[in-house]
Amino acid sequence: MIDPAQLTDPAVRAFVSAVNAGDRGAFEALLAPGATMSDDGSDRNLTEWADREIFSSGGHMAVASESDGGRGLIVDYRNDTWGEMRTAWRFDVTTDGRISRFETGQA
Repeated sequence: MIDPAQLTDPAVRAFVSAVNAGDRGAFEALLAPGATMSDDGSDRNLTEWADREIFSSGGHMAVASESDGGRGLIVDYRNDTWGEMRTAWRFDVTTDGRISRFETGQA
């Protein structure tokens, strides 16, 4: 597994750290205005999804690999609802270093 502090892209590194710390404020600060996301190919309400899949269910990302300059991850993701599963994550980052979109789904 890759230590989150060693992830290449600063925004993605901060995203993983915020998820693992359960830090909703840090998570929200990383998002560009109007940020969007999808889960298994379907667009979701980002705020509702993050609350359900991360913050109210103890979400945690163990990064197995990164690609695309650190904006693509393979992660062993776990939470109290679904247990653990291998997931793929893809991030779009703005020029000012905020996440404008992320996509996740089973890998």
